[in-house]
Amino acid sequence: MITEAYVSGVSQRKMGNVTEALLGDRVSRSTVSRVAKRLDGAVDELRRAPIEGAHPYLYLDATYLDARWARKVENVSALIAYAVGPDGHRRVLGITLGAEESEASWSELLQQLIDRGLSGVELVIADEHAGLAAAVRKLLPEVPRQRCTVHLQRNVLTKVPRRLRVRVAREVAAIFKAPSLAAAKERFAQTTGRWEKELPEAMEVLCAGFPAATQFYAFPQPHWKRLRTTNGLERLHGEIKRRTRAAGAFPDRASALRLVTAVALKVTEVWGARRYVDLSLLTKEVKRAA
Repeated sequence: MITEAYVSGVSQRKMGNVTEALLGDRVSRSTVSRVAKRLDGAVDELRRAPIEGAHPYLYLDATYLDARWARKVENVSALIAYAVGPDGHRRVLGITLGAEESEASWSELLQQLIDRGLSGVELVIADEHAGLAAAVRKLLPEVPRQRCTVHLQRNVLTKVPRRLRVRVAREVAAIFKAPSLAAAKERFAQTTGRWEKELPEAMEVLCAGFPAATQFYAFPQPHWKRLRTTNGLERLHGEIKRRTRAAGAFPDRASALRLVTAVALKVTEVWGARRYVDLSLLTKEVKRAA
């Protein structure tokens, strides 16, 4: 009961109230911490589980939390990787904590996945982070990288005055919802032509990001909505944020990784109930290209 309550959002400090109400006895924070260490098995299992079969779509993203490191509370990054497996279902492949979202941190996670058998990756979906991009180039050099279109849109809007943001956001979003790459290029040209004099910095960001943000057009059309963003991780990040806010600053990185992993596995239990994409379409697309 303590483990389930801890993962669901009850802080160590408040756990005594819960156990007293249910069992008539208060538990200490040290007891909660000791019980929570049972979750280490989930961390080890995820870290060691073999990755079998081709995983064509690999999603990478990060979220941040506070943990004590070398006797000082630091803002550390939780790096998360999930992928679409041979059955078309999503699954979490790995989670690590790093001092920052750096090339070294992402390389460590990707190398773990490769060592466990990750193969058949045809597209990496991620934000345009320099460290992440460098790690993908080094460890998955032949794999194209799809830049999350939602993150690109946000980057563009940081260069747009508030009075124009709704209009520009609508036009940029429409580019990546075009029915073909040719149509997307046409909308891109119209948007940049309309705003290049008034919003040169914003259009510079859009021009730089357009090639990486349109990689999804090379894949089956029914997959496009799933491939152009990392939105599949948004709910997971939201739950992690909600839970880590309740915990406050973690006493160490091990406890942070323990809880983030447990929350991720709990939130993603529902992924096994529904196929994310039909991978037979990808096979047919490859055959037509051949």
